Amino acid sequence: MTDPRPKKRSVIISGHATSISLEDEFWQELQAIARERGQTISQLLSDIDESRGRRSLSSAARIFVLRWLKRKISGARPPEA
Repeated sequence: MTDPRPKKRSVIISGHATSISLEDEFWQELQAIARERGQTISQLLSDIDESRGRRSLSSAARIFVLRWLKRKISGARPPEA
């Protein structure tokens, strides 16, 4: 069983160090999405960061994963970020 608590990890986004807290399941999906897109986690999070608006990065990452999976299930093209 995975730990249900969010884990804080340090990442480099657009050349700047920051931290983001996400549950293991979201980290696993972000890693899979990054691989599918031919990106690193930092590159994917940079894309998400650029389009997140007023949301926190953690919230924006969760919503990105949710939208990605919903579109994948429906057969639609996954979101860019």
